[in-house]
Amino acid sequence: MQYGHGYRAHEALVRFARARPELWRLLLGLLLVASVSFAMTAALQVTLAGLFPGAWLQGLADGSNPGAMLVLLGSFAFLSLGVAMAARLFHQRSFATVTGHLKPLVWQFGQVSVYLLGLMLLLMALPPYSMGPPMTPNLPFWTWFGILPLAVAGVLVQTGSEEILFRGYIQQALAARFRHPAVWLLAPSALFALGHYLPSEAGGNALPIALWAGTFGLLMADLTARAGTLGPAMAVHFFNNVTALLLFASPTSLNGLALYLIPFDMADVQALRPWMAVDFALMLVSWLAARLAIRR
Repeated sequence: MQYGHGYRAHEALVRFARARPELWRLLLGLLLVASVSFAMTAALQVTLAGLFPGAWLQGLADGSNPGAMLVLLGSFAFLSLGVAMAARLFHQRSFATVTGHLKPLVWQFGQVSVYLLGLMLLLMALPPYSMGPPMTPNLPFWTWFGILPLAVAGVLVQTGSEEILFRGYIQQALAARFRHPAVWLLAPSALFALGHYLPSEAGGNALPIALWAGTFGLLMADLTARAGTLGPAMAVHFFNNVTALLLFASPTSLNGLALYLIPFDMADVQALRPWMAVDFALMLVSWLAARLAIRR
């Protein structure tokens, strides 16, 4: 099939999936990915519990301390392992065909990162605007700084693995089967949104947060289709999660590596909604910056 001009680069990813486009292959692949991730994560946690017993293990449920949070982030690598196995077993394709060629992926990741870093510096230069109580200190600065390299690596693993699964494996398999871009843009984004729907934690904010995630997934799918690699989506996702997990995290969960905590929990509708509006705006601006970085 022929895409519009903006999505021609996507064919470089999808062409390897076209030889075996049957949906049952994708479904079996997703089952394998889930099984590998669950089994390997459980085995890792049991092994660590035996080697390093202690109170820190309680944080594996919510990422409430640095050690537990690093384990949780690192365990996302098992998603990538599952994708590599599924691609080989059910589609007879290599892992590299899922991510895109390494050289342009790295170049695009770096190019988008430069633009996003510039955007962050620009935002920091703007006058401060109060949106409620100040942030609450979490980790002491030097503790946070000392584990920052490991934390950054963990976030890179987590965000990269999610992109490999959703904007890589799932998006490509659907694009190989369905002609209309709406299917392979929207379906993985809906699954991504569903994975972020957490009413037990977010209460009345659960649906807006899921909508935010679905919109984010759609924009990352667009970037991937325009770039022909996962590099730009990985970069945007990485910068977003560094901010949300390492700088200003929620007090509810996944805050073990954060320098600060936002002064309200995920279920606080009145306090969180204004910040969500800001998050939507930043998401769109980041997407536009990435579009500029990879313009042809």
